[in-house]
Amino acid sequence: MAVQLDGAAERTAPHHDGGGGAPPARGGRRARPGASGVPYLLLLPALLATAAFLGWPMVRNVVLSFQNLNMKELIQRLTDWRGLGNYQEILGSEQFWRVTLRTLVFTAVNVTLIMVLGVLIGLLLARLGSKMRLTLSLALVLAWAMPHIAATTVFQWLFDSRYGVVNWVLDRLGWHAMAHYDWVGTQLSTFFVITVLIVWQSLPFVALNLYAATTTIPQELYEAARMDGAGTWKIFTAVTFPFLKPFFLATTFLEVIWVFKAFPQIFAINEGGPDRLTETLPIYAFTEGVGNLHFGMGAAISLLTILVLLAMTAYYLRLTLRQEAREEQEDAL
Repeated sequence: MAVQLDGAAERTAPHHDGGGGAPPARGGRRARPGASGVPYLLLLPALLATAAFLGWPMVRNVVLSFQNLNMKELIQRLTDWRGLGNYQEILGSEQFWRVTLRTLVFTAVNVTLIMVLGVLIGLLLARLGSKMRLTLSLALVLAWAMPHIAATTVFQWLFDSRYGVVNWVLDRLGWHAMAHYDWVGTQLSTFFVITVLIVWQSLPFVALNLYAATTTIPQELYEAARMDGAGTWKIFTAVTFPFLKPFFLATTFLEVIWVFKAFPQIFAINEGGPDRLTETLPIYAFTEGVGNLHFGMGAAISLLTILVLLAMTAYYLRLTLRQEAREEQEDAL
C-alpha cells in the first residue's frame, strides 16, 4: 500500500519545467533551504558535551603524560617537562609488559567464558516456556542492574575466609581444608573470584540480547532443518550462528572493551594484590599515578592502554568490513 501511495503521489505531482529552480523532492515536495544542516544542528549539543567532558580531560592527560609531576611539583606548582621520558621508562619496564600480557590473557579468558555461557543461556531462554522464561529473565535483569561495587561487596562476603558462604558450603561437602581458605591470598584464587564476578555481571547482557536476536530468525528455517534430519548442533551451526554472526561479532567486541577496562571489581576485591600480581592495565595506571603519586607516569600508562584498545577496535572494524564485503558478494551471486 505504501508503494501505491508513493506511486500515486508521483503521478499527481507537477512536472518540473526545467527552469533554474531546485528539482522537486520525492512525492512532489521541494527540499527546504538549509534542511541538510538540521541533523548536524541537532547533534551539536551532544558533540559539545562530549568535547567538554571527554575531549578536554583527554587533552590534559596527554599534556600531563609529557611531564614529571610528583608531589613536589604539585605542591610547588612546578612544570617539569620530560618529553618522551615517561613513555621510554614505561616501555622499557618489564612490569609494564607483564601487566599487559596479564591483561590480555585475563580479557581473553573472561570474554570466552562470557560468550559461551551467555549463548547457552540465551538459547535456553528461547526454548523455555513463558513462565520460566520470565523468571529467568527477571533474575538476569536483577543481576545486571546491581551496581559494580555492591556486587563486589557481596562477592567479598561470599568468599570471605572466616564467614564466607562458599567456604562453609565446601566444608559441609567434605572439603574441610577449605573451611578457612583465603581466596585472595594467591594470584590464581584472586583471579578466580574476579573472573566469577565479572562473568556473573556480564552474562545477562549477552544472554538477553541473544534471545532477542533469535526471535528475528524465521521459524521456517528451523522447521526445514528439522525436516532434513538436522540435530541440535547442526541447527545451531547451519541456521542460528550464520544468521546471528553480526551479533556475535558486535557483542564479543563490546565484551572485550568492558572486560579490558574493568576497574572497580579488581580494585575492590584486593587492590591488584597480592603483591600486585593481579594488576591489569587500568589498575596499574591508577597505582602508579594516584597510589605512588607519579601522575605523569600514570597518565602515560593510561594513554598506552587507550592505544591498545584502539588497536583492538581497528582489528574489529577490519573484521566487520570483511564480513560486510563477503555478504555483499554472496548477495550479488
